[in-house]
Amino acid sequence: MKGQDFSLQPFSPLGPPLTIKITGQIIRRPRQLAIRYVLRGDLAELVIPAPAALPARRHGLWEETCCEFFLGVKEAPQYWEFNLSPAGHWNVYRFAGYRQGMAEETALTSLPLSVRRGSDSLEVSLELDVERIVAADQPLMAGITAVIKLAGGGLTHWALTHPGPAADFHRRDSFVVEL
Repeated sequence: MKGQDFSLQPFSPLGPPLTIKITGQIIRRPRQLAIRYVLRGDLAELVIPAPAALPARRHGLWEETCCEFFLGVKEAPQYWEFNLSPAGHWNVYRFAGYRQGMAEETALTSLPLSVRRGSDSLEVSLELDVERIVAADQPLMAGITAVIKLAGGGLTHWALTHPGPAADFHRRDSFVVEL
């Protein structure tokens, strides 16, 4: 089992500093990958989508508050982007290389998200049968990210690291967690 606690950093905060902290944990077990995001602070600063009556696969989730992570096979160009909305909506995209060949990952037909809301916290978690997309012995690299929509307007982009001059979650040098 490989796992790591994480704390995300904003790329370019807008206006005064936010009181929000985004932490969590990612763990790879032989057949599963588990990830948990915890947002703590004054959630009134954010726009958080309301729970959906029927969560479903949706496009464009990164245009709102959305937890994301990226998985790439170590030493290989292909990777996957996972979008997890606090509303319960989700999507997974497969890429052949850096921003190339984007397609919905059809091996995954649902993602069992768990969302818990508190007065000053939001938790989004997922347990994924990762063997549906990669073999159990394939080493993975992960980039852990989030897009946060601010109540005052605009988006902030959060990640473990921001290696480039612009927020770009697809950069393989930002996939820094080995699983």
